[in-house]
Amino acid sequence: MKRLMTRRTAGKLGLAALAAPAFSTTVIGQTAPIKIGSSMAMTGGLGPNGKSSLLAIKLWEEDVNARGGLLGRKVQVIFRDDQSNPSTIPGIYTQLLDVEKVDLIMGGYATVPLAPTLPIAMQRKKLLIGLLGLGVNSEFHYPNYFVIIPSGPDPKPSFTKGFIDLAMKQNPRPTTVAIVAADAEFSLNAADGARENAKKAGLKIVYDRRYPPNTTDYAPIVRAIAATNPDLVVVCSYPPDSVGIVRAVNEINFRPKMIGGAMVGPQNTSIKAQLGPLLNGWVNYDFWLPVPKMNYPGINEMLAQYQKRAPAEGIDPFGYYMAPPAYAQYQVLEQAITATKGLNDAALGEYIRKNTFKTVYGDIRFGKDGEWAESRVLQVQFRGIKNNDPSQFKGIENQVVVDPSDYAAGSVIYPYEKARA
Repeated sequence: MKRLMTRRTAGKLGLAALAAPAFSTTVIGQTAPIKIGSSMAMTGGLGPNGKSSLLAIKLWEEDVNARGGLLGRKVQVIFRDDQSNPSTIPGIYTQLLDVEKVDLIMGGYATVPLAPTLPIAMQRKKLLIGLLGLGVNSEFHYPNYFVIIPSGPDPKPSFTKGFIDLAMKQNPRPTTVAIVAADAEFSLNAADGARENAKKAGLKIVYDRRYPPNTTDYAPIVRAIAATNPDLVVVCSYPPDSVGIVRAVNEINFRPKMIGGAMVGPQNTSIKAQLGPLLNGWVNYDFWLPVPKMNYPGINEMLAQYQKRAPAEGIDPFGYYMAPPAYAQYQVLEQAITATKGLNDAALGEYIRKNTFKTVYGDIRFGKDGEWAESRVLQVQFRGIKNNDPSQFKGIENQVVVDPSDYAAGSVIYPYEKARA
């Protein structure tokens, strides 16, 4: 019997007060616009990345409308702030569907808000394309769910597979690992995958615990990990925790052989600049950086427009992490609408399942459970960071792709201590 919520969100979600007033772009035309509704984290811990996504989607909307819209109609994207809080999701999508009367819905940013969105889409038989969410459909197998995160057909292990595979090639070879995770949907999924990867690599897990999402003091957690003397430390965290853990590791002078893996936050320029040299040596996942093999058609033009407007919005000045997938998310929808010549959810889902999409994020083809048919998760090592100047993160000198080899711009510096300076 299928459950209506994931095992980690069931029972936690009730109808909540509606989030902040809807954001929408004014559209003037003779016919009614195609209305697309979505939640988006504009405040709370996920807010910085959510607002970066929002600008990229606004650029897509402007681009499409400048070309005459879709099906001879302008497009209007309507957002509501989910506040990084999954309990807001039922109210938001009920409002969008029943009051705003949107034609289509889209998934917002991050696993925590996206997980409770999927049962709503299933109940309403709606197409749902999520932005970045890990393993959201692994229990439901809903055929009309798709996601832009490039974690591939086996999503949970994908975030840390490159990290552990890379570590196992080093000398001295690690033998032990610690796994620490926030008690939240994404982090727990990533930790599940880390255990699987560790077992396959023959690593002994010497620490495996979760911490409450509202934790503010990470020093006791880091001291407890250090007491087990692990070679590797896999951290599965959300942005506020990532900052706290990086600071605590440096304050305590903890020096495992490799540390990082599945931390949300160090992809955002403001967080990288805030931490500065404290990030040196850390190895963590990412999805897109300006390496030559990721110079996909249209990406530079889109990022140039994003970067021109980002300062006024007070968001990530470069947009490497969120802007490409957010723009691509709506490109997939645009191409499906154009090909099917309609807005029928089932027809759109069938087309998306069977076709490859040309986007600024590269070619996207979906497979099992709406995940990417192939994984493309990068591992990036921070090094040579001198100060807190954000301009250090425009290029790839201080954030070096070290895995997979097809995209690598350098080799990992190992152990961690050697890259700290």
